[in-house]
Formats: sequence, C-alpha cells, structure tokens
Amino acid sequence: MRKRIREYGITLGLLPTGPLNAITDVEGVTVGHVTLISGEGKLIPGKGPVRTGVTAIVPHSGNIFKEKLIASCYVGNGFGKSIGLIQVKELGTLETPIILTNTLSVGTAADGLIEYMLSFNEDIGITTGTVNPVVLECNDGYLNDIRGRHVKKEHVIAAIKSAKNEFETGSVGAGTGMICHGFKGGIGTASRRIEIGGKVYTVGVLLLTNYGRMEDLIFNGKNVGRMLKEEIKKGKEAAKEDQGSCIIVIATDAPMDAHGLERVAKRGVLGLAKTGSFMGNGSGDIAIAFSTANKICHYGEPVMEIKTISPHSGDINKVFQAVVEAVEEAVWDSMFTAERIVGRDYHEAPLLPVEKLAEMIRQD
Repeated sequence: MRKRIREYGITLGLLPTGPLNAITDVEGVTVGHVTLISGEGKLIPGKGPVRTGVTAIVPHSGNIFKEKLIASCYVGNGFGKSIGLIQVKELGTLETPIILTNTLSVGTAADGLIEYMLSFNEDIGITTGTVNPVVLECNDGYLNDIRGRHVKKEHVIAAIKSAKNEFETGSVGAGTGMICHGFKGGIGTASRRIEIGGKVYTVGVLLLTNYGRMEDLIFNGKNVGRMLKEEIKKGKEAAKEDQGSCIIVIATDAPMDAHGLERVAKRGVLGLAKTGSFMGNGSGDIAIAFSTANKICHYGEPVMEIKTISPHSGDINKVFQAVVEAVEEAVWDSMFTAERIVGRDYHEAPLLPVEKLAEMIRQD
C-alpha cells in the first residue's frame, strides 16, 4: 500500500485539513468503489484486458431525490461526455449520487444510477417528474479495453451501496486505468477547514485525475516534472502526450447558494493549474460543487428560505482558498497512492517516484 503525501511530511497550502483529509470530512458524504481488473496481454476488444471501474460519491445518507442539495458546476474545457450537468446548472440542485467512470461507460452508468434511484422512489415518472442522473468520466483507453464497456449496471449500484466514510485512493474504482502527468493517477482526495462567523466549516474534494504532461508537472511553483522525467527515462518510458481529463467533485457544509457554488467550482481548475495543467484541447476539465447545509424538499412549499454566505463578505475568499489548496493536494494524492497497473497490450504508466520527489522538496 503506497502512502499519502502527508505521510512523507510534505504539506501543501496553509489551511488545516479535516481528520481524514478527504471529501468525507464533510459530514454525511460517503464514497464507494468497484474496481474491475481481469485479463492480461494483447487487447481483444470486448474481452480485455480490463482495467476500469466505478466510483460513487453519495452526498448525504437520506433520500437525495426527496431531499435535494444545492449545487452547481463549471466546465473549464468541455471535451467530455458527462450526463446531468445541464440540469444541475439550470436548477441549481443535485438529486442523485455522483458517479465517475470511463468515457464509453457513461450511458450504462446513468442507467444503473437511474435504476438505483427508481428502486426506492416509486413516484418518479408517475406522480412526479423524472430524475437527473449525474455521471462524469475520463478516458482510460490507454490501459483498459474501453470498447468492451465492461462496467455494468450492477457495478454502479454496488459502488453506491458500498459507500463509506473511509475509502481508498489511487488505482481504484474509476481511477483504475487513469494517468496523471505521465504517471499513474486515479482517485485523489483532500479537505480543508475554515472558520466563518465563529463557526468551523469543511471543504472537501475528490478528483479523478487523467490529464497533463510529465514535463509540465509543478510542485509549489517548481517544475519537478522535467527532473523526474530524467529518472523515468532510466526505466520504462512514460506516455508522452497529454492523457486527457480531470473531474473535480467539491463538497462543503458551508451554507451556499447555487451561484456561490458555481464560483467555488471555478476555483477548482485553479488548483489544477498549480500542478501544471493548461487544460489542453482534448481535456475535459469539469468541476461540480454541492453544499450539505441546505436540503431542498421535493414536495416542499413553493417559497423556501436558505442560508448562504454573503457574496459581499470577504469570508467567501476562505472557501475559494480551501478549494484551490485541496484540489492541488488531491492531484498529488492520486499519484502518491496509485499502485502499479499493467494494462492492455502491456501498456503501463510509471509510478511517481515519491522518494526522489521528497528528496527534491527537502533540498529546497
């Protein structure tokens, strides 16, 4: 088991973390994975090798269709195949878990999520409207038989039902076949604590990292990627091209309205920039943000009251800072904790040489 970045005594940012330094530090949020690994060797489309999976972010423990959360999203670069973002942006609410998977499994994942939601909401489509499934993706085709569409509905439902407070990061779930800055990437997470009006709030993020070039990788403003690339050349050569996308899921218990959460989501891509991302032409860099502070009753009164941080208060800057810091650290978390994956046609992304990186950092 590879260690997280802070276990090496390396810190990023100024704000304190939550106890788990994870998105699940936001009370009520849980995360589940289903990891699919089978076969080896030459690619036979439809049969494998399989290096993919599903990750589910469950925003609260109740019935999220009947108790929706305020949410919004931001598209940094739109080379993506997500489902559900249009309604999230239009209505400012989230009414399902958030599912992450590979690009060609988005349709199946949405089908599985819909089936899950219908299973305990008998009114959907009969006495009330339909449901808006939220599914986001990255392309794991370099390591995985992506054409085989090995993710099934039951895997989506299992990921949701397995969601818990403590979860693995790195080469798990949707992150199984992902590559970040030329190194093995995948699932990363981090959190920050802030104080506003005498009350402590938490901002947590979960990332699916599958973007960037090795030579652009930055740590605390220093280009470490070029130096690390020299180390990698001594062994297996890394993939040279930008591998694609990054999905950013942001959760907070700070009270916010949809417009405020859109502003928060925008700051997510700043965290990517601090690691060396320029959001390339073929990248789907998408952030979705939600707050657990207000629940919107599906059958509630026509006029509702919510609490929100004032946009005219300087305290909103604390939330922005927390997001940028947490996203930057979550990128590194995804690489530090990633395990070796040999994929289809023996493709492989090297593991981040964490000891060498730690040595570089200590020398500064």
